[in-house]
Amino acid sequence: MKEKMPKIKTKKTLLKRVKITKGGKMLKKHIKNSHLKVKLGSNSKYRKNRNGIIESTGYRKMFRKLLGKQR
Repeated sequence: MKEKMPKIKTKKTLLKRVKITKGGKMLKKHIKNSHLKVKLGSNSKYRKNRNGIIESTGYRKMFRKLLGKQR
């Protein structure tokens, strides 16, 4: 019998935190943004609602490998 290559499993927790755009940029969501927003000021609420861009190439390569993306 032929041995099959093991299937690469995507990391579901990383899918919730990182998004890859069509152009190949990686966007990350800010932490501590789910509930308990009463403590935060209006500026920090606004800042945390925006997505940040991951600029480090090392992180990009690692995240792409964990997500199973070739591009």
